Amino acid sequence: MDWPEINVETQTLILPVFEELGIEVAMLREDLIDSEISGNKWRKLKYNVLKAEEKAVDTLLTFGGAFSNHIAATAAAGKRFGLKTVGVIRGEDDDTNPTLQKAKADGMELYFVSRTDYRDKNLEEFKAHLRDRFGFYHAVPEGGSNFLGVNGCMETLKPDHEKYNYICGACGTGTMMSGIILSLKPHQKALCFPVLKGDFMHDEINNHLLQFLQDEVAVEDYQDQFEVINTYHGGGYAKVNAELVDFIQWFKAETNITLDAVYTSKLVRGVIEEAKKGKFQRGDKVLIIHSGGVQGNLGMNTRLGLNLPVS
Repeated sequence: MDWPEINVETQTLILPVFEELGIEVAMLREDLIDSEISGNKWRKLKYNVLKAEEKAVDTLLTFGGAFSNHIAATAAAGKRFGLKTVGVIRGEDDDTNPTLQKAKADGMELYFVSRTDYRDKNLEEFKAHLRDRFGFYHAVPEGGSNFLGVNGCMETLKPDHEKYNYICGACGTGTMMSGIILSLKPHQKALCFPVLKGDFMHDEINNHLLQFLQDEVAVEDYQDQFEVINTYHGGGYAKVNAELVDFIQWFKAETNITLDAVYTSKLVRGVIEEAKKGKFQRGDKVLIIHSGGVQGNLGMNTRLGLNLPVS
């Protein structure tokens, strides 16, 4: 199987706040990699799909919530590359949910479990149950958060991005930013913006780094190359208020870029607020990773009656 290599555009953000501060800010448009396997999902799924092929396994089984970008992307990847897909979904079926309906249309078999059972998804008893039910499969963790996912995300930055001294990205599982941290040049620093409440992201990233480096001393060597900024989650995962909706609409009008409500909108707000606080020096060059996930806006509009852009 040949996995296409795609270089996407880096779009300069012309906003008064950045011009006044004298910093150059651009966005890596990973959201434009593919219309269905969007952004970092393309990176995280690449080596998981190739591993399934190597193992001669014809099924990918993965996990997610009802509006999961990862579920949508895995279903689309299965259809694209000729694999069966199974999605273990936290919660109940909903015929009005656009994410789940699209996953079904792409051939994914959905298996709904209670929130209690979902929390036990990593227990051997639950894994045995899944093997009995679905046979032999390649398991992809929720969000593509494994060694193979990090490996794919190490390919995000290209030589053209070496001029940027700050690389900024949103964090759910920390997989994408771990791959980016491992690929940084010595003059670069990653700024990681979690979208979940809690102070665990630094440890999550270190756990990913340790998987690759296999040496705690080597992990320590990376500590100066990243910073977790844990103040822009907006109340928690997938929490959306009127102010955030207004920000997404404003940013679309200013740049013609659509941000998703869960990840990239909180990231961009965080970068702007940090810039205002003096995080960056005049002349700094900042790259923001648009990690995709815009399909989730349609679900937000359906569930919450919002008016978010969807393309």
